[in-house]
Amino acid sequence: MIRQVRPGAVRMERGFSDPPTGFVSASQIARIDTELWAATWMFCPNCGSPQLSKYVANRPVADFYCPSCGDQFELKSQSKGFGPTLANGAYGKKMERLASDSSPNLLLLHYDRDQRLVENLIVVPKSFFTTSIIKARQPLKPTARRAGWVGSTILLDGIPASGRIQIIKDGKVRSRQAVLDEWNKFRFLEQRVGEGRGWLVDVMACIEQLGKPLFTLADVYAFEGHLSQTYPDNQNVRPKIRQQLQLLRDSGYISFLGNGHYALR
Repeated sequence: MIRQVRPGAVRMERGFSDPPTGFVSASQIARIDTELWAATWMFCPNCGSPQLSKYVANRPVADFYCPSCGDQFELKSQSKGFGPTLANGAYGKKMERLASDSSPNLLLLHYDRDQRLVENLIVVPKSFFTTSIIKARQPLKPTARRAGWVGSTILLDGIPASGRIQIIKDGKVRSRQAVLDEWNKFRFLEQRVGEGRGWLVDVMACIEQLGKPLFTLADVYAFEGHLSQTYPDNQNVRPKIRQQLQLLRDSGYISFLGNGHYALR
């Protein structure tokens, strides 16, 4: 359901509240600061609800949920910009939730520790998460407290730029309606699950890697080897690519110009 922002909705503030008392660890203070900020100022980009609710501590995978639509959100915060990869929780749990289509949306919050301000905030809709961007880390050594535990890594650079929706960029807050409008452009992904969604998202990522608004079928075919590695059981990659391009055209993501030529919309 597409929601509009209520007239007079409170504009998002970037500053943290007063520092928590009784904590010495910078990481503990940062966690409390960022979680309190998200609970105070973050809205639901899925339905437009003005506030998110926090889960009880130590809940696997998700940190917040929307009290209106029930969508879940995982918050990752750090004082330096996010790179191409992101360490995440247990690999088995992550893959289990992907298979059941119950993964949370991901909030990436970059803050200035000295100024106590949010500098950048990105939300990645759960529909952009596929098995191809989740990798297992090495099991913990036998001497570790959780010996044998296997964490996961999210390949952020494998997510199409379309799936990294800016809420705050370089200190500038976007309007809620702009964020909701951008989120709604990709609701067509919600209609597909599992490998079907994975193919669409991966082909979108290939198109965006081309870095140009006009492209050809041959340009996308250049990713045949990459997609073959991602989907080793598929022996008909080129027909599959053409099928995804047709679906992306029907969804309004690209336009077909004829004779194997396309345009990003």
